[in-house]
Amino acid sequence: MQIPAVLLPHTVTVRPYLGTGAYGDVWGDPVVVREVFVEDRRRLVRNQSGEELVSESTVRTRPGVRIPVSSKVTVWQGTPLERTGRVITTSVFEHLSTWSHIEIALS
Repeated sequence: MQIPAVLLPHTVTVRPYLGTGAYGDVWGDPVVVREVFVEDRRRLVRNQSGEELVSESTVRTRPGVRIPVSSKVTVWQGTPLERTGRVITTSVFEHLSTWSHIEIALS
């Protein structure tokens, strides 16, 4: 089941993490992702290595949106709350009887 668009009122800009190059980390061109839900809520999450980190924001979107770990995500663009965080972890919630979604924890 798809989350209704009315419940996904926000837009974010993503610079996807491409890997490490000769001069450090490399990110792709900015991509605008519409129909997301942004929640500023501090919580403790674990990264891929099991290390505990503080997440400042959570972004929820429909399945099929691919935002790699370490990507840069700008939330609240054009407002005084605008900030860019890096993806700590991405979780997929696939449900048969309710809304499936992807949850992205940002630093």
